[in-house]
Amino acid sequence: MIGDFFSSIGSLLSIVFSASFIASGVAFSVVMLLGTVGELITERAGHLNLGVEGMMLLGASMGYYTAVRSSNLFLALLFACIGAGFGALLYAILTVTLRVNQNVAGLALSIFGAGLANALGSKVANTTTPDNIAKVFTWKPLSLTSPSGPFLSYINKAFLSHDIYVYLAVLLAIATTVFLFKTRAGLELRLTGENTAAADASGIKVTRIKYLYIILGGMLCGIGGLYLPLVQQGSWTNNMTAGQGWLVVALVIFVRWHPVKAIAGAYVFGSLTILGFSVQLNEKLSSIPIFNQYIMSMFPYLLTIIVLIAFSSRKKAWPGPKEIGRPYFREER
Repeated sequence: MIGDFFSSIGSLLSIVFSASFIASGVAFSVVMLLGTVGELITERAGHLNLGVEGMMLLGASMGYYTAVRSSNLFLALLFACIGAGFGALLYAILTVTLRVNQNVAGLALSIFGAGLANALGSKVANTTTPDNIAKVFTWKPLSLTSPSGPFLSYINKAFLSHDIYVYLAVLLAIATTVFLFKTRAGLELRLTGENTAAADASGIKVTRIKYLYIILGGMLCGIGGLYLPLVQQGSWTNNMTAGQGWLVVALVIFVRWHPVKAIAGAYVFGSLTILGFSVQLNEKLSSIPIFNQYIMSMFPYLLTIIVLIAFSSRKKAWPGPKEIGRPYFREER
């Protein structure tokens, strides 16, 4: 009995640390990485936007629809930004100008965005990504043509055999970190999220900053969502984000509102998302009830619950930007 247990653990570890699984985990983390960076800068501005799922779907539907109709990658990315940015703009008007409850506005955006995206996406549901665009993502810019030795072959397959979208997402997370902690504009953004009244009193245009970064954060969510139909699946299906937008909200807390940490955090959540499918390919593990595909599909959400519990139990932990959820009244400054 004990021998079978350790044998199962060994089989699971061999899957988790295989080059092919790591490569798949990296590819599946792109959507959540871009969404996390987008939501992170929104929260740094003092706003919790629960409409990530809706913005991802809006970006995915408008971007993919444009890609199919125009066969132009630049236009697809542009309209993905426009679609998700439009949703974020609605949220900004409601929460910044009209001071509506941020949770309610975010939930409304999620429902509205999903409905609008599914209506638009259904018009191109039976199509595939145009060949000229798909060809762009067959290019592996860092891939080694003939790696020498098993170690380099492992590294090449696990980390260097990805398309340009993956590496740009990682570079974006790094660039966002530099922006947040090494530039004056990043300091103004962080101050706005920590103490809006103090930022306003010091001459910072807090309303402009809130609008700018809420919309920019939404656009990044839209670009992340576009990766699903354009590259990962190659076609449109309704509600294709499948809850990844909600995981992003927890992931922001998991990475402590830090963009570079989001790279590792997104990989963890992305790997858990595909672990159930990988385990089913192993006969020994697939016969064990706990490794059932449907049970393992709950793992990302269980991790979300664990993260939230662990976060709330740490009394000395930084709770995030203080202005999250608080409407700002300049007259009360």
